[in-house]
Amino acid sequence: MQSSIHIRNLRLYAYHGVMPQEQQVGGEYSVSLEVWLPLDKAAKSDQLGDTVSYAELYQVIVREMKQPSKLLENVAWRIGKAIMSEYAEISAVEVRLTKLNPPMGAQCDGAGVCIKIEN
Repeated sequence: MQSSIHIRNLRLYAYHGVMPQEQQVGGEYSVSLEVWLPLDKAAKSDQLGDTVSYAELYQVIVREMKQPSKLLENVAWRIGKAIMSEYAEISAVEVRLTKLNPPMGAQCDGAGVCIKIEN
């Protein structure tokens, strides 16, 4: 059974960016996460101990978002690597990180990256 757990459009305030102002003032970000793992045991048992808690995944995202970086690629990669190293049962992780108000002189819903890491 192919299965996944996801978190969609988590809104966080962080201090990422190449521009000095972005690192000082910060900005709003959206993070979406999908992790692939076997969920058949949890589906049958109805026990949290048989799966990965999305609340714990949220804590990993928050921890990594607190560490400022110049590039979104670095932040997304750190989130993915931390999740893969902390949860052996996860076979792949996809992280979508979007800067909601990018300083590029254009009106848009955001700009960002998507990184998928597989075992």
